[in-house]
Amino acid sequence: MTDSKPEIRNAILQSLPQPVIVCEPGNRILLANYAAEAFFGVSSSVLTRQRLDDLIAFGSPILGLVDQVNARKAPMTEYRMWVGSSRFGDERVEERIIDVYASPISEYDGQVALLFQERTMADKIDRQLVSRGAARSVTGLAAMLAHEIKNPLSGIRGAAQLLEQSISEDDMPLARLIRDETDRIVALLDRVEIFGDERPLERESINIHVVLDRVKLLASNGVARGVTFSEDYDPSLPPVFGNRDQLIQVFLNLVKNAAEALERTQNPEIRLSTAFRPGIRISVPGVRERISLPLEIIIEDNGPGVPSDILPFLFDPFVTTKSNGSGLGLALVAKIIGDHGGVIDCDSRPGRTRFRILLPVAGRASEAKIKVSAES
Repeated sequence: MTDSKPEIRNAILQSLPQPVIVCEPGNRILLANYAAEAFFGVSSSVLTRQRLDDLIAFGSPILGLVDQVNARKAPMTEYRMWVGSSRFGDERVEERIIDVYASPISEYDGQVALLFQERTMADKIDRQLVSRGAARSVTGLAAMLAHEIKNPLSGIRGAAQLLEQSISEDDMPLARLIRDETDRIVALLDRVEIFGDERPLERESINIHVVLDRVKLLASNGVARGVTFSEDYDPSLPPVFGNRDQLIQVFLNLVKNAAEALERTQNPEIRLSTAFRPGIRISVPGVRERISLPLEIIIEDNGPGVPSDILPFLFDPFVTTKSNGSGLGLALVAKIIGDHGGVIDCDSRPGRTRFRILLPVAGRASEAKIKVSAES
C-alpha cells in the first residue's frame, strides 16, 4: 500500500453526498464524513467522541443491524428504518426514515461502515405521484357521474325555486336550504372536474418573485390581513416556465391555508423564500434525460402544524384538516405544480409548517415540454 492510498480513500469518503460513519468494536464512532456532520448537525470531532448508542435513539433497529453485520461478517441492507437522535435534541436531528447500508471492513476486524440514504424526498415524490393517480381516479368517477348527478340536481333546484313562490314564510327556509345545498353539490362537482382538464398550459418565462409579490399583496389585504410577512429572496433566481395565473392560484392557496392555521397564533408570521438548489433530479415520461428542479420556493408559517397522521396524505383528494373543507385545495395545488414539471412537499411540526415547491428553470422546461404524471 502506497502512502497516497489513505488520502485518496479519505477524499472519496468525504466527497460522498450520503452520510457515512465508521464504527469500531463497542460501537465507538471512529470516522464520519462531511455529509454525516450535516445529517447529525454536529462536527466530526464531536461525533468521533461518541458511541453509536449515544448518537442513535434507544430502540432504533440500526443498532441491531450493526450487531448482525459483525456476527455474519457480511454486508447487509435494511430499508425504511427509523432513526432519531438521543443526544443532540429535536432541533438538530428529527425522526427520519432512511435506508441503511452496513458493511464490515475486512482489513480491520470489528469495524463497520454505515451509509445512510434518507428517504424523505423520494417518498414524498412517490406519494405525490400516487396522489395524482388518486386524483385521476376521482376525475374518472366524476366524469362518469357528473351528467347523471347534475341533471337531477338541476330539477331539484328548479322545484325548490317554484316552491319558494307558493309556500308560507315558515317553510321558506327549508326551500332555500334545498336550493343552497344543491348549489353546493354542483360547485363541488365542478371543482372535482378541474382535475380532468388536460388542455395544454399557456406558459411563458416568469419571474417567480413577481408572482409572490402579487400573492402577498392580495393576501395581506384579504385572507391574511393582520399577519406579518417576511421575504428572503434570491435575486439571481432564473425564471420559471409557467402559467402566471395558475402559479398565483397555487401560492395564494398555500398562503390562505397558512393564514387560516394562524388564526389562534400569537404574532402570526408567514415567510416567503426562494433559492437556487441544484441536486434534485427526477425522471418524467416522454423525456429521456432526468430533469433538474433547482428552483426552490418555500411558504412557511409559525402555526400549530399539520397533524402527523394526516401529513403523509395531505395532497390526496378529500383529505383536509378543516371542519368545513372539501379537501380539494391542496390536491389541486399538487396537480398544477405537477403540470409545471415540479413537485411539492410539506414538512410540519408544532410552531413551523413549511411547504416547499421545486420547479425547473424556464429554458429546460420549455425545451422538454415536461409534465409529471401518475405514470412516472
